[in-house]
Amino acid sequence: MSISNAALASEDSSTARTKALGEESLAPQGTRIMGRGSYFLAWFGGCVSIGTFAMGSSVVGTLNLLQATLAIAIGCFVIGIALAINGAAGYKYGIPFMVQARSAFGFTGTRIPGLVRALPAVVWYGFQSWIGAGALNMVSATLFGFDNLVFYFITFQFLQIGLSVMGFQGIKWLENIGSAFILASLMYMFYATVQRYGDELSASLFTMEGSWGMPFWGATMLFLGIYSTMMLNVSDYSREHKKGTAQSLLTTIYAMSILPCTLFMGLIGYMVSEATGTADPIQVFANAVDNTPLLMTTLLFIAFAQVTTNVLNNVVPPTYVLMDIFKIKFPVATVIVGLLAFATFPWKLVQPGSAAGLQLFVQTYSAFLGPIFAILVVDYYIIRRRTLDISKLYDPTGPYQGVNKAALVATAVGILAALSFSAVSWYASLIPAGLTYYLLMKHWPACQRFTR
Repeated sequence: MSISNAALASEDSSTARTKALGEESLAPQGTRIMGRGSYFLAWFGGCVSIGTFAMGSSVVGTLNLLQATLAIAIGCFVIGIALAINGAAGYKYGIPFMVQARSAFGFTGTRIPGLVRALPAVVWYGFQSWIGAGALNMVSATLFGFDNLVFYFITFQFLQIGLSVMGFQGIKWLENIGSAFILASLMYMFYATVQRYGDELSASLFTMEGSWGMPFWGATMLFLGIYSTMMLNVSDYSREHKKGTAQSLLTTIYAMSILPCTLFMGLIGYMVSEATGTADPIQVFANAVDNTPLLMTTLLFIAFAQVTTNVLNNVVPPTYVLMDIFKIKFPVATVIVGLLAFATFPWKLVQPGSAAGLQLFVQTYSAFLGPIFAILVVDYYIIRRRTLDISKLYDPTGPYQGVNKAALVATAVGILAALSFSAVSWYASLIPAGLTYYLLMKHWPACQRFTR
């Protein structure tokens, strides 16, 4: 298949058209449906991750409250910069991550970063669906006496699959409408946590010395690592944003949309786990709120937040991977992804020691995603000088056919560096992977055709 650069020329005139529900493809995006406000709210609503709560719980005993707050803030601003940098190609050309990666990894080689990105998404999808189902089950058991977590998990998952099939048009409205409810609920939960546990928290969290060394920077990477998946495939979203926004403003949109939710969720998890020793989010909020109507509202928020996060963060990336590898339509791919989430056994992740296990999970997959991020950035900004030949990216018989060995070697080098410094794996992988890729692309004859 060949797509010429002329396909992009009509982009600006086509942005006013309405894109049908579920009308997604890997072709250059012609109809962009999100303005600045809508794009901001989409990221805001999509970043209420229960994983953030778990990361807050995991640094209890290591950092004091000030250090935890700064670690979250630093992580969010690094995320904002990284999203703006790696999302530039998708924003400019309207291409998704699986197409963007072809110039660096090759048509066949792109399946590797695609699958590496898809696996954490499916795991988080299952984990967060189980949390959302648990919240609904507690509401049901409290109000109606019906207690069946498996029933709610299956029902909740099929509800999300149905919403996902609608594509970005559905995602846009779901995220935009839900953002106000999410913010209000998070503020209330934070207030309830401080009110209930304030005295005992002040005695430990403010007086604890903590660490400003490696544990602190490791904590910044944990909160960053939750979004290291999205930093890789941000082009899947930036291609939906209407043109006219400078990169500096995009950085601000990303950072400031992610910061409030991440800060509230991380600190709630941190404070309540310190006060109660409980890491299960459902039990934590049940302990923090002693008013039944407010507890029901809080639990419904938890369930709703999992929907907004899953349909944006955990459905789109693996869906595009399936579309690219198996040449199937978007609705079919979303259903497959939803069914795969059942196979992650999420009930095993919600255990008393789950926070530590999820911390290791984030550190490990960040070690694999960091090198790919570095390679994409070096490829777009240094090798291509921010200019892509779109026709070649869609020509499987052109110069990008097969596998670019330079990208594979650089990925391996980055992974080894990251695993050697697992606490800061994402950071540690960037320079080794990026430098190796640049040198190989410049000096390895076997990779010269990928520089065209």
